[in-house]
Amino acid sequence: MWMLATCRTWKLEQGHKALLCMYYLLHLLRKVGAMAKPDCIISSDGKNLTIKTESTLKTTQFSCNLGEKFEETTADGRKTQTVCNFTDSALVQHQEWDGKESTITRKLEDGKLVVECVMNNVTCTRIYEKVE
Repeated sequence: MWMLATCRTWKLEQGHKALLCMYYLLHLLRKVGAMAKPDCIISSDGKNLTIKTESTLKTTQFSCNLGEKFEETTADGRKTQTVCNFTDSALVQHQEWDGKESTITRKLEDGKLVVECVMNNVTCTRIYEKVE
């Protein structure tokens, strides 16, 4: 059910700037990146999950099978070992690289996609609204 409800395009409503700070991007890149609000496109063919993040600055995309570890190249260029699973009605994406880790949780709340990113005890929340 969650998969069917989230397979659509989502437009960022708030929270992008905090995520950029969390990933330690250079000051200038943070300023430029904060101006671009990405769309999040979630799709599935029943087996593969694809998440595409698209803005005027950069587009990133990954596809995976739930529960299987894969190599992901993140928007900031990190090469991570990532696994995605459904837990408590949420999609949980766990990334590991260079002895570090982050967790991205996507869930539906009041018709909006709420994305919580946790890294080094810092939490960033992004809220997306449906694109009709």
